[in-house]
Parts: sequence; C-alpha cells; structure tokens
Amino acid sequence: MRQLTLPILLFLLSLPIPATAQQATPAAPVVPQARPQITLTFAPLVKQVAPAVVNIYAQKKVQQRVMSPLLDDPFFRRFFENTMPPGFSRERIENSLGSGVVVRPNGVIVTSNHVIDGAQQVRVVLADHREFDATVSLADSRSDLAVLNINTKGENLPYLELKDSDDAQVGDLVLAIGDPFGVGQTVTSGIISALARTSVSTNALDYFIQTDAAINPGNSGGALVTMDGKLVGINSAIYSRDGGNLGIGFAVPSNMVRAVLNGVALGQKSLRHPWTGLGGQAVTAALAASLNLSTPAGFLINRIDSASPALKAGLKVGDVITDVNGRPVDDPESFQYRVVTLPIGANAHIAAVRNGGRFYVDIPLNPPPEIPLAERTEITGKNPLAGATVANISPATREETGLTDVEHGVVTTDVKPDSVAISIGLQPGDVLVDINGKKIASVQDVLAGLKQPNNIRGWRIYIQRGGTTMAVMVGG
Repeated sequence: MRQLTLPILLFLLSLPIPATAQQATPAAPVVPQARPQITLTFAPLVKQVAPAVVNIYAQKKVQQRVMSPLLDDPFFRRFFENTMPPGFSRERIENSLGSGVVVRPNGVIVTSNHVIDGAQQVRVVLADHREFDATVSLADSRSDLAVLNINTKGENLPYLELKDSDDAQVGDLVLAIGDPFGVGQTVTSGIISALARTSVSTNALDYFIQTDAAINPGNSGGALVTMDGKLVGINSAIYSRDGGNLGIGFAVPSNMVRAVLNGVALGQKSLRHPWTGLGGQAVTAALAASLNLSTPAGFLINRIDSASPALKAGLKVGDVITDVNGRPVDDPESFQYRVVTLPIGANAHIAAVRNGGRFYVDIPLNPPPEIPLAERTEITGKNPLAGATVANISPATREETGLTDVEHGVVTTDVKPDSVAISIGLQPGDVLVDINGKKIASVQDVLAGLKQPNNIRGWRIYIQRGGTTMAVMVGG
C-alpha cells in the first residue's frame, strides 16, 4: 500500500454543551417491527464477493551497491566527488505482499502495479488457500494497475463484475477487502468520502475515489465493492504518518480498470493511452472572471502540439474544456482521466467555451505518434552513461516517460541495475541537455558527445529533471 505522508492534526472531539433554559424532550424510541430492522449485516454480501479477492506475493532480485564505510566521513567523501564511488554490488531477494481481484472467471486478476513492479516471480493465493504461479499480462505504471493470469485448467473462479465508477456517489456504502499486514483476508466497511480526487499524486493518472473504509499496508490491489456486489475501485493508496489507517484511503476507479482490461484484449503488454496533444491548467476564480465563466472549473488550454488531433478539430489556445462525453471536467487531471478511459479509435465529444460562447467538437482518439523516430539506443562502452537507454523525445516517448515540460531533445527511457549510469544517479525520464559543452538535440548527439578527444579527461553532463537542471561531473 502506498503511503502519503501528511501532518496529523488533533481535533477536540468532545465539546461541552451549553446549558439552555429549556431542555428538548427526547424522541420516543422506534420499536423494530420486522427482522431486517433488528439485524443489520454485511455477511451475505461478503460471502458473495470475498472469494474473488486474492493474496499476491511478489519476489524480485535487487542489486544493492555497497559503498566503502570511508564514504560516510565527509573528509574522505570529498576526494571522490568527481569520480565513480568505489564499492561492490551484491544481490538480495526482496518480497512484497499485496492483494488482487479476480475479474474474469478464467483467472484474470487485477492488482496494483507497484505490488508486482520488477518482480521475477509472482504467486497468487486464492481465498480457499490454493496457490498458483502468475504471469503478468500487462503492467501500467501511469494508472498503477497490472493484469495477471493464472492457469485454472478450465475451472471457473469466483469473480467480480465491474461497476460504472461514474455512477458512484459520495455517501455510497462500500466494503474494502484485502490482506492488511499479511494477517489474512480482512473486510472493512465505510462510505465513498469523495470522488475525482486529483491531488493525491501517487501516479501520473491522478484521479481517485476516496473512502473512509479502513485500508492498511497489504491492501494494495484489493477490492472496493459497492452494495450491489460490484467492483468500483482497486485500493491503491492511503494518507498516513506512520503506516496506520486514518480513514483516508484512495482507490483507482473501475472505469480505469476497464480501460486496462481493454488493452489486454488488444494484446498490449503496456497500455497505450489515447493522445490529445493538449497542455493546460486549472481555471482559478480570477481566470473564471476574466473568461466570463460562471464557475472556476474546467481545463484551460495553454499549449497544443502541432500534430494534435484537437488542433485539426478546431480547438485553440485559450479555449476552456468543460465536458468530455457529457462528463464534467474540473481540472487538467480530470480531463486526462476522461480521455484515457476511452478506447483508442473512438471519438471524444468535447464541450468547450470560447469568448463566453459554448461550442462542441469531436476529437479522434489515437495513440501518440513517434515523430521524430525514437532511435532507441542502449549506451555501451567506458563512459558515465553506460547501461542507460536513450531515445529522441516525441509524443510517444513523452507518454512513456511521463514528460510534460519538454518537447524536443533526448530522454532516458531505462537504466540497468548495477550499471555505471545508475551509479551517477541517472533515472528514467531524465533529459540529456549538454555533454562537455555540446547541446544535445538527438541520440546521435549523445553518442558523439561521449567520444572523448585525447586532450579532454572526464565528462561534464547536464541533466534536466522535473524542471531543474543538474550538472554531473565524472572523471575520465
């Protein structure tokens, strides 16, 4: 379970009641007239849905770089600032525990991507304690969802149908089912506390159902179930200071789960999201007043890619998108969610406002284009980028790496464990800006920049990450 740290505020829960001149007469007690009024239980629902929730054990090998203890001393560490730090690597086994939900009777299971990310072996334990090895059909870090398969040898398993999460309402009763702390399957109850939470920031597609049903570590990938026995969300994150439950949990909506399952049906190993080529910002109260909008809500377009289908459909910078297929758009995150839950090949019916007037356009939903070609290349040889894979930046590679603020250049798409590149701190998504004073515009520029003339020792590499440019100095 992902934990999001926040300060804990203690509120006074018991307040003195001021005395009044006349006390109200208590209402007469209601006498139960029938059996349903005497007993309230979730037991029939739990009996129906709990067998479809499974435990997941993921095992992966991790390369751990062991540094010299001398580097703990600042006096010695300053001698290695411009060179590779000495040390050796050792391999250790790391285990993770999570939950999953059977969504097809033939053994298709949905879980959180962070539960199985990087795992060499994934094992599924059913509610009846049978164990199966699982294969990963699709993993999508942007939505934090993964789809697993187990071989049931023709046996149909209990499974949960997906609810339309857009039909969920604040106040709906829900059950959270999973395996918190590895103690065994546990069921908790609560309500949907909020919808369309877009400030949780646990993944690139930041759009969640919030619930107060108790969710704890080990519940990741478990089920959030409505009273009609359908899956409305996959439990993904909690707000917590110490790992315990505070009644603030988040689930990925079932409509996002449906989009991932559609990707599996199309044979995708990683989900291909529709691309609009639009960038924008939330509409503030000040912007709403200047744009003659009645409420501060919507997605204000401030950038349109030259290859964007939205540009061809007639949208312009300064337009405010308010609805997608009749569903409201409150901010950039909700716009992105509305689009990516639609299938590639379909059209998005967009409602927008321009100069105070409302209009409609249809945008064809296609995958992001690879313009220019990626020229994906793994760096080898004796240089500080050895072990990294780099590619030219295009809409496709921006989608892959989550880049939002860079349109051209070269991005790192992968870094091998225990490589030279990872030892200097290089990460997937880093943009290479400059090598020894030479600007980087393409993969070929990177390869040329790494070839050192005899009169130059070492490398000075500038990297952009999250809007910040950093310099890395490496001795030759």
